[in-house]
Amino acid sequence: MLLAVWGFLKRHKKKCFFLGAFLGGVYVLGKYGQKKMKEIQEREAAEYIAQARRQYHFESNQRTCNMTVLSMLPTLKDALMYQLNSESLTSLLKSKPSNKLEIWEDLKIISFTRSIVAVYSTCMLVVLLRVQLNIIGGYIYLDNAAVSKNGTTLLAPPEVQQQYLSSIQHLLGDGMMSIYFSPPPHHANFWKF
Repeated sequence: MLLAVWGFLKRHKKKCFFLGAFLGGVYVLGKYGQKKMKEIQEREAAEYIAQARRQYHFESNQRTCNMTVLSMLPTLKDALMYQLNSESLTSLLKSKPSNKLEIWEDLKIISFTRSIVAVYSTCMLVVLLRVQLNIIGGYIYLDNAAVSKNGTTLLAPPEVQQQYLSSIQHLLGDGMMSIYFSPPPHHANFWKF
């Protein structure tokens, strides 16, 4: 039996050689294709995981923004009520003075100004916080990615973050004064409704 196989291989030597080379090439190409497909799948999985991390970081940052805005609203309200206090005028009106119309006009101006400044300053607070926290959040994400790769220095150290966010305190303090203005009493006719 072995002699018959050996004789067949000798007679068809070239055909067997090309068939073996062809089958070996198909096998090697198949293994190479499998390896490349595995690399592509691993790269896509890594990209998907990185995208999921970025998405989670962004959503977490948005939740932080929302919670920070909600926690700052009482402070903004207190600053606004302090700067545009109408309680003294209201109590003065209750005492029935002779200049009731002037006091009423001043109360209307303060109330209107408070409403406009409340809307404007709330919008400014939301925009300022979102922009600042998203920029800082982006730097923190890059810092975390860089530290995990090669341990480089931080792009946004805590001191820089604190200094960056201090402008919000300025908005709630001195910045509130620049948003509104108090018209002098002799210009009160300008604001009549």
